[in-house]
Amino acid sequence: MAVGRRRTEWRHTMAENSRIAGFRNMTVDERRAAIADATELEAESFAQMDATAFAPEAAADLSENVIGVFSLPLGTATNFTINGTDVLVPMATEEASVIAAASNAARMARPQGGFSTSSTRPVMQAQIQLINVADPHAARTRILERQAEIIDLANAQDPKLVEVGGGVTGLEVRLVEARSETYLLVHLLVDVRDAMGANAVNTMAEAVSDTVAAIAEGEALLRILTNKADRRLARARAVFDRELLGGEEVIDNILHAFELAAADPYRAATHNKGIMNGVSAVVLATGNDTRAVEAGAHSHAVVDGRYTCLSRFEKNAAGDLVGTLEMPMPVGLVGGATKVHPAARAALQIAEVSTAQELAEIIVATGLAQNLAALRVLATEGVQRGHMSLHAKNLAASAGATADESAIIVARLIEEKTFRFDRVQALLTELRSGGAR
Repeated sequence: MAVGRRRTEWRHTMAENSRIAGFRNMTVDERRAAIADATELEAESFAQMDATAFAPEAAADLSENVIGVFSLPLGTATNFTINGTDVLVPMATEEASVIAAASNAARMARPQGGFSTSSTRPVMQAQIQLINVADPHAARTRILERQAEIIDLANAQDPKLVEVGGGVTGLEVRLVEARSETYLLVHLLVDVRDAMGANAVNTMAEAVSDTVAAIAEGEALLRILTNKADRRLARARAVFDRELLGGEEVIDNILHAFELAAADPYRAATHNKGIMNGVSAVVLATGNDTRAVEAGAHSHAVVDGRYTCLSRFEKNAAGDLVGTLEMPMPVGLVGGATKVHPAARAALQIAEVSTAQELAEIIVATGLAQNLAALRVLATEGVQRGHMSLHAKNLAASAGATADESAIIVARLIEEKTFRFDRVQALLTELRSGGAR
């Protein structure tokens, strides 16, 4: 069941102002100084973001057969106001234009108050698959008759979680008709508080599996969480200023793009990928499980057996564009990489979150911003102009161009509408021989 928090209770600390003028033109050190001024983050926190801060020895605690560390750019999206509070959003991504696009969309939402968010309790579900049950309908009833006993047994596995207000909140039993037999599925609904919750719910499922199998007079097989986290939802809503978007025609074209995504699964897949560009970048930056979040998102996009888009867009009475997004968001602040990875800890400090629900809401707001930015580009200049400009810069860097050489090469590539590495090499050779200007 949904539990919304009042705006005044949403955050205890805040960035002084997420609208940092000229942020994209600053050096890395200047950006760090600006964020430190806005969040009171210590200089040591930024040092944790450097690749050398996460040693292979520490990485070996998170994975196996470790031979090194793989890094991605870690940036900060600006301009976000969420529930009346300015927020700086950490994002880890290798894709050009993602962070800039999210920041620009957040800027367009600021005049109308930014993003409003809410979320349900952080409830995850564990599944216990029962096989070889002779009377599945009667077995379902027998299990429900003893649900209090089963819940108590599950909660006994994690008294600390119960102590802080979490634990099993309910039990459900489903019958699933499969090819070979009717499976009985027992779902434990677990409030995992500020954890992602996989370890907690898996432990509980294994602990009660023998008991429920005995009650059903069958055998327990699978005992694991489901990544279809549809009891753990986060929502975001924003009004995007008509004039900042580019006027009525742009809004109408955005709505056409949305309606195609709502009707056509081929377009919906790319539409949702735009959402996940923002979502996955924040999930990754904060040390959470991108695969779990992505699995939950795409399963949530299936409605009545058809894949569709996660977000919705409408025009309000004033003619501005209203966007909404609701999706599962199983993320945590404790456990896993969120505690072990120093850059993830620093990213959480930048976001200044105190609960997993706050983080979930920031992530969904970022997904909505990213989605709007992509739709606006598609409805106006097309995706290639901005994207390929950044691609041209990457090509120039790959060829070994200096900053001054890169500026000239990027301008030429855009003018020629040619984005090939061999052309970059030719221009660089021409520049260094004194030919290209």
